[in-house]
Amino acid sequence: MTTGSISTYLGQERALRADRLGAGGLLLSVLAATAPLMVVAGVMPTTFAVMGIVGQPLLFVALGVVLVLFSVGYAEMSRHVHNAGAFYAYISRGLGGTAGASAALVALVAYSALQVGIYGIFGFEVSGLFATYADLDVAWWIPALAAVAVVGLLGWLKIDVNARVLGVLLVVEVILVVVFDIASIADPAKQGLSLHAFNPDTLTGAGVGTALCFCIAAFTGFEQAPVYAEETSRPHVLVPRVMLLAVGFVTVFFAISSWAYTVATGPSAIVGAAQKQSAGLLFSLTESRLGSTFTDVLHVLFVTGMFAALLSFHNVVARYAFAMGREGLLPRTFGRTTGASGAPGTGSLLQSAVSALVVIAFAVADDKPAGDPTEPVLHLFTWLGNIGALGVILLMAAASVSVIVFFARRGAAGAQAWRLVTSALAAVALLVIAGYTVKDFDVLVGAGPDSALSWALPAIIGLALAVGLVQGLLLRSRSPEAHARIGLGNEAFQLDKAAQEAS
Repeated sequence: MTTGSISTYLGQERALRADRLGAGGLLLSVLAATAPLMVVAGVMPTTFAVMGIVGQPLLFVALGVVLVLFSVGYAEMSRHVHNAGAFYAYISRGLGGTAGASAALVALVAYSALQVGIYGIFGFEVSGLFATYADLDVAWWIPALAAVAVVGLLGWLKIDVNARVLGVLLVVEVILVVVFDIASIADPAKQGLSLHAFNPDTLTGAGVGTALCFCIAAFTGFEQAPVYAEETSRPHVLVPRVMLLAVGFVTVFFAISSWAYTVATGPSAIVGAAQKQSAGLLFSLTESRLGSTFTDVLHVLFVTGMFAALLSFHNVVARYAFAMGREGLLPRTFGRTTGASGAPGTGSLLQSAVSALVVIAFAVADDKPAGDPTEPVLHLFTWLGNIGALGVILLMAAASVSVIVFFARRGAAGAQAWRLVTSALAAVALLVIAGYTVKDFDVLVGAGPDSALSWALPAIIGLALAVGLVQGLLLRSRSPEAHARIGLGNEAFQLDKAAQEAS
């Protein structure tokens, strides 16, 4: 075998290239999916405005605790399972191949929805930049489709190239948000440096459950670290470390930034200000404190931050498709890598095609002559974003249960006792949040309580779950050996090689 080749029995095209990502590249790839500036500028004002919850910073802390509990068992599982189809591989190893097949389809649909939904707000913001700075009226779907093409091109490149692109964009947007935080603390409203937003009394009322749904969506992305396990050096060390670092950073970053909002406006005024200015609140506050030049740069970085999230989610979807193709849950062509880059090219093409079709469908459905720029934000972004968030919450809950079963079946329950307890607590908390998400889906997507969207949109995740279960049951009856290997990844091919050599 030549130097630098991949040690895999079915050839290089069946393995993702190892040692592409170190700890820094992996951390940046994961954090980019959380889109920090998009959360600060979009999710936080929306949560203040729609839910009327002043204690959003405390919500982020509480959710951070839940996700740390989840990460403890999930990270330990990553030491034992290295597979680009992280969620479904973990669930397969604990709850069986049929559950794994169902989780695979849910993950594919959920992450695809999260990625495609961002094209809506991306197109809206870019069209706004053209109108403001170039006096050009550009329909939202034009920059959205251009982004589909660029993201698709980058998806074919080496993952370390992607990591560098993501890293530069992420670091700059984080720095700008930190500058806003410092400026708010240095120049507070009349109520001063009030810690009222961390008072548990602020988390009373009917909107708390729905606010949890809004806020947990902001964390989506940290759990992606195991997806890149096959492409990292020392995955058993780096993946758990990066995941815990990511959830810790995101918790502190979001808690402080949402608190900075309440300091800048005053806790008693934050809800009213958010209702009045919506997603423009951040830019209004920076304009008054840091000037128009900083605000202009922030607008641009808001767009590049969304692009980073688009690329990060695209990479994840492509790797799930690769893992599923390699194990027979999708056509085998998806389980091959592409050329010298070692990227999962077919999965990347699939996601680009899906993205283009969905963007075109929403553009055609837009009834305004030049395209109503509010449509992609209100519909494409909110509908698909919440569908994806629901899917990821359910996957995390199932993975927590799978961790318990995995170690219990191997007689390691005693040695892993504290991790099993944290996983159980996380599973209960995540299922409660999932219940609130389904119950309040009409609020999350801005539909009326009697709207068919309140059940039709979450039903998409339910349908993916059901179709995956049927696929798993059919595979178990028709090809028990293939069914038994769901979630094994490259380990399954070692078994194939051994069988071939023995015959």
